[in-house]
Amino acid sequence: MDDKDIIKLIENTLKIKMKINPNYIRYTYYELRVKYNLSEENTDRFLILIRTKLENQGYSVFFTGAKFEYNNAKITVQDNELMIAIKEMEK
Repeated sequence: MDDKDIIKLIENTLKIKMKINPNYIRYTYYELRVKYNLSEENTDRFLILIRTKLENQGYSVFFTGAKFEYNNAKITVQDNELMIAIKEMEK
């Protein structure tokens, strides 16, 4: 799979996730590796590309094991979660 195909997958999945909750985007291991059948290399590339896209749109992006606060709760990105992105709220 080349970057063009990965970008298309990002666009399609992100559109769906943003309709559900535009402030909280989550990608799991199952979703990327099993459902979309991405290799480890393609999964890494997917995460690099989506991180750039989401950070440019004002999201904070966290990967497996990272800790952050969201809605006054302390959250750790779990082992089965590859990425969580939180929309940074205007203060």
